[in-house]
Amino acid sequence: MVEMMTDNEIALAIIQALKDGRRTEFQEIVDELQPYDVAQQYKLLPGKHQNKFLLYLTLEQMTDMIQELDQTTRLQVLHRLGFERTSEVLDLMENDEVTSFMSELDPERVEELLSEMRQEESSVVQNMMTYPEETAGRLMNNRFVWIPEHYSIRQAVDKLKDFAALAEYLNYLYVVDADKRLVGVISYKDLILADIDDAVADVMYKRVVKVDVMTDQEEVAKLINRYDFISIPVVEDGDRLVGIITVDDVLDIVIQEANEDIEKLSASGKAIDFDTKPLVAAYRRLPWLILLLFIGLISGSIIDGFSGTLEQVVALAFFMPMIAGMTGNTGTQSLAVVVRGLATRDLTFRQVVALIFRELWVGVIIGVTCAILIAVIAFVWQGSWTLGFVVGSSLLATLIIGTLAGTIIPLILYKLNVDPAVASGPLITTINDILSLLIYFGVATAFLTRLM
Repeated sequence: MVEMMTDNEIALAIIQALKDGRRTEFQEIVDELQPYDVAQQYKLLPGKHQNKFLLYLTLEQMTDMIQELDQTTRLQVLHRLGFERTSEVLDLMENDEVTSFMSELDPERVEELLSEMRQEESSVVQNMMTYPEETAGRLMNNRFVWIPEHYSIRQAVDKLKDFAALAEYLNYLYVVDADKRLVGVISYKDLILADIDDAVADVMYKRVVKVDVMTDQEEVAKLINRYDFISIPVVEDGDRLVGIITVDDVLDIVIQEANEDIEKLSASGKAIDFDTKPLVAAYRRLPWLILLLFIGLISGSIIDGFSGTLEQVVALAFFMPMIAGMTGNTGTQSLAVVVRGLATRDLTFRQVVALIFRELWVGVIIGVTCAILIAVIAFVWQGSWTLGFVVGSSLLATLIIGTLAGTIIPLILYKLNVDPAVASGPLITTINDILSLLIYFGVATAFLTRLM
């Protein structure tokens, strides 16, 4: 029945079940919803119904729902649950989710929540919080199935059945030696196809792709993408297996890193979303924009320095915005290509050289095409081939330079171990504006007598 209902109809049905105290009907509805949908229904409920909604959820449903909530709402829910149920939910939540959640809280609140958890779970979370942010140690989950290398396939299957709750998110069994060092991996498919009396050591893959606890999260995402893994093991201290990172965690990484790059490319600084207040949003954007404001004054001084040329050939002013705008556009396009490439692969020196030459040719092709077009337009408008040559040749030179600037600047920053996304679009555009005006007025001044 629920599958035929719209979100609004589900919301009304939930409210009616809560009003009438029909817990069974409420459960029938919630059982058909995904955790994300349950979280959305909770957030849309009037406040007077939210407490009863939480009361009617099972512990498992509550845990799944909380992991889909934003930080603020998650804290509000935990406050409403009380000490005992909060403890049960935190113990049941995946450790990487708890670690991520607590890393954004004040130390006092973290201590309070940790004290409410079971000692075993609390110790795991505290250990994970010792690793630097955005590393594999912070992202890993310690709930996974591992088997000793001396096991038979029959023993491996039996253990898998015993720990089915941990195995539901995984496609692999990790094989360890007596010191819990990672020595192999076996997929569920291979486990099913193998003879029941075979030894695990004879079936497993011994060349395991793994990451260290200190590996950056971007590198983890690259590896999972490169090998099409569902999960990847995390090791420390001589290949000792300590956790795994699953593909759903990697999706969160990709979205987070993409958002960070977009913020830097747009020079907006820290995260700004629909809920950010105007004063906060303005404060986060101002530093970059003020810097670009002063750099932009250089453009004004260039125009002032060539005021004599402008006064004698007023038609030059008509093409100024076009020259500057086209140069900034090509630079930003190249910047986006390079940043996207660096995010998905490790470039060798040969690939870097090839990329620069590729973008050079792109700049030449685009520049020649646009230069011919604008030269013809200038001639038709003013009847001057000299003006057409000045505008066309300036545009050709600036488009080539703009393309190269948008390519080389992020590569240099990458080589210096600086995030290339900080070479933001507005910065590239401003620099290219200055270069384009210098070239444009320089060429125009050289041909001034013929232009007049």
